Amino acid sequence: MIQITEKAIKQVRRLKEDEEQPEDAFLRVYVKKGGCSGMSYKMDFTTEAKDDDKVFEAGGEKLVVDTTSYLHLIGMTLDFEGGLNGQGFIFNNPNAKKSCACGISFGV
Repeated sequence: MIQITEKAIKQVRRLKEDEEQPEDAFLRVYVKKGGCSGMSYKMDFTTEAKDDDKVFEAGGEKLVVDTTSYLHLIGMTLDFEGGLNGQGFIFNNPNAKKSCACGISFGV
């Protein structure tokens, strides 16, 4: 399961509006090889789901993960923080054994 905090839901809504995404667009989260710790988190808006996608919903927003990425993201919580020191999505991933300082890259 993947959890999405209320702060992250609000930010997803803001981004959908700012990017003029269609009403039925949802957030796709996936993992790609690369980054300083070995794997990187990626996110895109899309309206196309695949048959084997895992779908999670919170606050009326959908988050979709492909099955390969899901193996690295099981139990993750997607959060968002904003403030004087910067802002961005936070990936609280219990599967990450190490991560880089920016929090976008991780290793298992």
